[in-house]
Amino acid sequence: MLKVKFLGTGTSQGVPVIGCQCRVCSSQDRRDRRLRSSILVEWNKRKIVVDCGPDFRQQMLLNKVNSIDAILVTHGHKDHLGGLDDVRAYNYILKRPVDVYAEKKVQEIIKSEYSYAFEKEPYPGVPEIVLHNLVNRPFQVAGHTVIPVRATHFNKRHFVFGFRFDDFTYITDAVRISSAEKEKIKGSKVIVLNALRKEKHYSHFNLEEALALMEELQPEQGFLTHISHQMGTYREVSRLLPDYVKLAYDGFSLTTGD
Repeated sequence: MLKVKFLGTGTSQGVPVIGCQCRVCSSQDRRDRRLRSSILVEWNKRKIVVDCGPDFRQQMLLNKVNSIDAILVTHGHKDHLGGLDDVRAYNYILKRPVDVYAEKKVQEIIKSEYSYAFEKEPYPGVPEIVLHNLVNRPFQVAGHTVIPVRATHFNKRHFVFGFRFDDFTYITDAVRISSAEKEKIKGSKVIVLNALRKEKHYSHFNLEEALALMEELQPEQGFLTHISHQMGTYREVSRLLPDYVKLAYDGFSLTTGD
């Protein structure tokens, strides 16, 4: 059985946005308050976090996540990587480094932004991280096989990795997915896709594009994440969705599999 919790469902600025007084940022509905996008996958008692943005510490505390087995990184943007320093707490609790899976380009970003963690004689107490090379083929994490799904994020030089865990697939920050990569997703009972807003965007699916892809892939359940305040409120947007698709929100959990 696979359990997934949405730790964050917002875009790079989160919701509410600093200084914004729009109806979404002012909403009192907790489903409209969104930390930066991340999920926790619990797989036979093993815990895998996808992305560790600037809200990582807050997300771990809010959800009482006392241990993790690995972090998978979709790409190197700050809203998906900015909280990596806080793995120090898990180093202390678990008495071991944290395994982080990222492609080479993202590893170089990690080594640059957290250079103090990779010095030959590091300062005591820096985050202890073991980097694992992520390439576009199935790999093992905490005793389970994960299938990466490569998607375009802006242009041919900017890619992200989504991940398929059994019959659950998670994709964020995508604007295009090739036919070959879609084949990896097909058959998933649950699919999560990013949907930034209603208007078209140069580097993220908008609502229309995400729903069209859901229709093409035909999951039993679909969820939308990486949502900006420009999308509208949870209540407003929910009325526009087909029955099998819902907006994800922070703290929402689902289970899939036997």
